[in-house]
Parts: sequence; C-alpha cells; structure tokens
Amino acid sequence: MATLYSCGITPYDSAHLGHAAVYLTFDILQRRLLDLGHEVRCVRNVTDVDDDILRKARELGVHYLDLAASEIAKFDRDMATLGLLPVAVEPRATSAIPEILSLIDAAMAKGHAYRSGGAVYFEVSTFERFGAISHYDAATMLELAALHGGKPDDPNKRAPLDFVLWQPSLIDEPAWESPWGPGRPGWHIECSALALRELGETLDVHGGGRDLVFPHHECETAQSESVTGKPFVSHWLHVGLVGLDGTKMSKSLGNLVFVDALAERYEPAAIRTSLLAHHYRHDWEFHDEEVAAAQGRVGAWRASGGLEDPGVLEDVRAALDADLDTPAALEVLDGAARRGLGVAPGAALLGITL
Repeated sequence: MATLYSCGITPYDSAHLGHAAVYLTFDILQRRLLDLGHEVRCVRNVTDVDDDILRKARELGVHYLDLAASEIAKFDRDMATLGLLPVAVEPRATSAIPEILSLIDAAMAKGHAYRSGGAVYFEVSTFERFGAISHYDAATMLELAALHGGKPDDPNKRAPLDFVLWQPSLIDEPAWESPWGPGRPGWHIECSALALRELGETLDVHGGGRDLVFPHHECETAQSESVTGKPFVSHWLHVGLVGLDGTKMSKSLGNLVFVDALAERYEPAAIRTSLLAHHYRHDWEFHDEEVAAAQGRVGAWRASGGLEDPGVLEDVRAALDADLDTPAALEVLDGAARRGLGVAPGAALLGITL
C-alpha cells in the first residue's frame, strides 16, 4: 500500500491554477502507482478552520462552515473538470479535534510543548532536526514565519520560532473544550493529526506547494516525530509556484486564474495538458496562449488516429518514472502523432481523454 498525503485547500475562495498544479501532480503520481499495480491510499485534507477562513467568513457575515461547504463544492467540481481521480478520503480539520488534543497532550508529556498566555506552543529547541526539511537559516525562517501567520513577536513564546498548537478563540470564533481551556487548533497540528490518523506514523509521500516547505511541513515534521519517535515522511513532493504578471498567484494578492473560468473557453483536456507541460518542480508563469497551444496539441493527437505502438505507452511510463517528467511524456505523444501512430493509451495514463 502506497500512502500519499497532499495538503489540501483552505476553502474560503475558489481553486486557482496554483492549486490545480499541486493536485494534478499528485494525480499523476497516483495514476502511475496504480499502473504499476500498487494499492494507493491518497488523502487530501480540508483546512476548514484557521485564521483565513474565519476572517473571510467574518467579512462576508456567514458561518465559517457554510463558507467552507460552498467552496468545497466548487473545488470538487473544478477537480472533476480536470479529470482528477478521486482520493481515498478528504478529511476536515474539524473532524480531528480528539486526535489533535491527544497529539498536543503527548507533545507536552514528552517535554516538547508548553502552555503560556492561554495557548500551547511547540518548543522548537527541543527538536534538534528542526530546519532539516527546508535547510533555511534562522533569518529566513523568521521572515517566512511572519509571512505565514507564525507571529514571531508573540510575547507569550519562549522563542520566536516556537509555533502554536492550541490557541484561545476570539468571541466570534468556534471553540472546543480542551485541558488548556476552550479554543481552537493551530494550523500545523491539524495536518499532523489527520495524516497520522488516516495513514499511520510514516507516510510514503507527503507534499503540496513549494511555499509550504516552511513553516508548515517543517513544523508538521517536528511535532509528529517528537511524539511518535519515527520518521514522519519517506519522500517529500513539493510543487513549484504558478505566477501571473510576475508574481506568485495567491488569494491574498488576488492575481488569480480560476479553473472554472478557463473551462468556459477551453476543454478540460487542453487545460490539463497545459499544466502538464511544466515540470512539477519548477515555478512558472501562466500565459493564456499556452492553453490555446495545448488545445492544438490535443487536436493533433486525436487526428493521428493510426495504429497504436506499445512503445509509445512504455516511453510515457519511462518519462513519468524519471521524476514525473510530464513535459517529456507530452513530447512522446507529439512525436508518435507526427509518425501517424495512435497515442490514446499514453494520453490516458496522463489522464487526458482523446
């Protein structure tokens, strides 16, 4: 059984191409593992309670779970449009409160966490491998922690890079009872609790966007391994960021290209092909012309319609086995189509319907 965990959406806005690139990468990995005959359990969580969704719900004057439900429905439609295989389970953070409380309690019992100012923090100095995922220096960690809501200047912390496990809720925020008073979980502990619950103490593959390396995945690893004493992840998969007009796509900046908007102008096979034309490790810039070009590629593959050469599928497999080299896999289809060969099996392995 191959176990995969992909950090999922925080459902307070629609899915954009940056999200799609991450989940499509996991989809390609899942398809190849299944093609090899492996059983696969792929988990993609939903962060349905955190600072971002609570802030957006407050702005809109709606209940945070109602906002989550509407955005999850949109996300599911977008992923279906792109032809993603279903994952085994999409657990919500709010479903794991008992596991979160147990994990925090274990971290405190082992001397890795402390209570201060009504909150509970993980003490990074107690985990000697902190920084081994990102390999960033302290200055970079502090900068990124501040950027992603880590509040290095929180006076209740023993050290600036300590991170919150449990925090008191504001008056209009959801709260759960805990040994440390009513409150809600921190961001990082949610994924650890879900991953350990759904997939066990060591995951085969874990990942998400490259921007999650620090602090999220670094903190997940520290708290998980501190409690279990076992390696948290065997292989990390981090996907490059998608930009628009020279800047990374992000909800906070509003420079987004949405899957559903593209689907109004292009067929799903073209959108999927345009995303697969970029290697997952690399950052890249979105240009509308690339989707139009991908539509042309799909048309050429369909027009080839000749005899199917088993070597085409084998060459696609070889490209995927070389670090999921989807651009090379697409070039295999291009070359075969130019020779008049049928490419449907190779395209199907990439999730492209001809």
